[in-house]
Amino acid sequence: MTPHDTQNQAVTKTARPATAPSTSEPRGIRGYGMSQSRRAMIECIFGWGKHHGTMRKTKHRGIARVVSDFLRNLIAYNLIRIPKLLAA
Repeated sequence: MTPHDTQNQAVTKTARPATAPSTSEPRGIRGYGMSQSRRAMIECIFGWGKHHGTMRKTKHRGIARVVSDFLRNLIAYNLIRIPKLLAA
């Protein structure tokens, strides 16, 4: 398996291409685009949980309580998404 790291295609201030974080070039690998779109979807979920939910700083101790708080955030995010999905 090859990791699908994001590739930095930006140009620096000195007009040189920025170096990629990894030495491999996974863009040619089948499924790279799908992997990057899934990554964006996951980042959106975590961003919502940190901005609107209670994932910024946990108020609980113990793995079970933190997991339940995380699951409540995911349930709330899905409840907010339902009207948008039904409209589409």
